[in-house]
Amino acid sequence: MAHYAFLGVNNIVTEVIVGKDETDLSEDWEQFYGAIRNQVCKRTSYNGNIRKNYAGIGYTFDEVRDAFIAPQPFASWVLNEQFCRWEAPVPMPTDGKWYIWGEDKKAWFEK
Repeated sequence: MAHYAFLGVNNIVTEVIVGKDETDLSEDWEQFYGAIRNQVCKRTSYNGNIRKNYAGIGYTFDEVRDAFIAPQPFASWVLNEQFCRWEAPVPMPTDGKWYIWGEDKKAWFEK
């Protein structure tokens, strides 16, 4: 079983479906599903083995990086180019407590 993401305007993911595993070589499944919906279709993977991150609705497919990228959560966060994930400008504390990001102060606050 494999998962496929349909892309809309500006390569934004509009839907993710379960489909045929690409080990079944009888079809190019991205093209097959894309033709049915008349949309670009890209395979995605829960474990990030394909296209860096599992696609979600609202994610962007970056053709250059061949990766799905989540929407930027805060204006101050920067994209980690290697993993295609957003990172806070200050690392979250690792003391086992719960924290939330405060964009106005650009800091983590204990929840």
